[in-house]
Amino acid sequence: MTFGEQPAYLRVAGDLRKKIVDGSLPPHTRLPSQARIREEYGVSDTVALEARKVLMAEGLVEGRSGSGTYVRERPAPRRVARSGYRPDGGATPFRQEQADAATRGTWESGSEQAEASDVIAERLGIRPGERVMCTKYVYRDAGEAMMLSTSWEPLSVTGRTPVMLPEEGPLGGMGVVERMRAIDVIVDNVTEEVGARPGLAEELLTLGGVPGHVVLVIQRTYYASGRPVETADVVIPADRYRAAYHLPVK
Repeated sequence: MTFGEQPAYLRVAGDLRKKIVDGSLPPHTRLPSQARIREEYGVSDTVALEARKVLMAEGLVEGRSGSGTYVRERPAPRRVARSGYRPDGGATPFRQEQADAATRGTWESGSEQAEASDVIAERLGIRPGERVMCTKYVYRDAGEAMMLSTSWEPLSVTGRTPVMLPEEGPLGGMGVVERMRAIDVIVDNVTEEVGARPGLAEELLTLGGVPGHVVLVIQRTYYASGRPVETADVVIPADRYRAAYHLPVK
């Protein structure tokens, strides 16, 4: 193979991808069989199989048990609006995560105490094993699961206070900023880091993806005078949504 030349499986995948994108292979069409790919492109079974794996990993095709591999419907990406913390208005948990006022949605949540892992302890500035309140959310738009979130709050901050449970009590569901203010902790900064990775099996099961699909992961942390008081991982299916940020100029 000369310098710059693509491996055979990538060239095959690239040609099939082009046919999917330009409509030559429309949604719900069966992808050419491994034997057909081998014959049409003059490649081995191994190359044909690897090319199909690439298209599956990109979310362009999906396998159907006992039937074959088919081109997936490609939904038009929708926005997940992000605008940092919103200190006023008593926003619902859905509105806190999806700041687009035109979007209506519902959420489910559950909280339990846990020990901070090494990673979460580092993000919260506490020792590994310290107690945290872990809350998991599923956000739905028109009934469709569109976003997951797992948050952690150090019980050294919220423990034995009225806001210890994020979705219960007098300020249940009011958001981190409002809840912390109620216990005289003033949130003054929030950071978000955006990355991508293959979705975990349990994430894709909830979000309606297939193995290999990529998700966006927004790692968010709220701070009060430099001290982290909440951190969360927000998970969004990358093939259906885009994270859009509104950053006000001060």
